[in-house]
Amino acid sequence: MPTLSAYTNVENTALVILQEKGFQIWYAREYDLFYAEKNGWDFAANGAVELLGVIAIFEHQNPKSFREYWWKIDDPDLVRNLPAKPNPYKPVWRK
Repeated sequence: MPTLSAYTNVENTALVILQEKGFQIWYAREYDLFYAEKNGWDFAANGAVELLGVIAIFEHQNPKSFREYWWKIDDPDLVRNLPAKPNPYKPVWRK
């Protein structure tokens, strides 16, 4: 059992975090999408946890101005080379 998973009972927590970070957030029922905006940078996702993840990419990359594919990191190519199993570890909930 993971310590935390993306699940519906985590959605409100993700939205509160985004609001506390200064984003305006909204849900467009007609598109079934969650949105956030801050300083003109706007983001959309299928769920609140996903939206928080997209904004984490923005915060990590910290772009100063818009350019195409500002978010992209190609190296290393983890999508094609991700291991099937983790290295051994002890979950915090077992400690």
